[in-house]
Amino acid sequence: HLDKVMLIKVIIVLTLFVIVGSLFSALFFLTKDKSGSDRTVKALTVRIGLSIVLFLLLMLGYFTGIIGQPTI
Repeated sequence: HLDKVMLIKVIIVLTLFVIVGSLFSALFFLTKDKSGSDRTVKALTVRIGLSIVLFLLLMLGYFTGIIGQPTI
């Protein structure tokens, strides 16, 4: 059971880092890309998609009992 908990925590942290990285890449494209391309929109779309996936994974983990309140 501890392996599942540790795996889900690692997945959550990695997903958060990818979401923040996508947000910063969108900021970079917004400030540096003067040609009017849609790279900023694509980066923000990736961030939104990853945020939805993270939310669903958190809900799945909570409802299956992998994550949640520790039992005493």
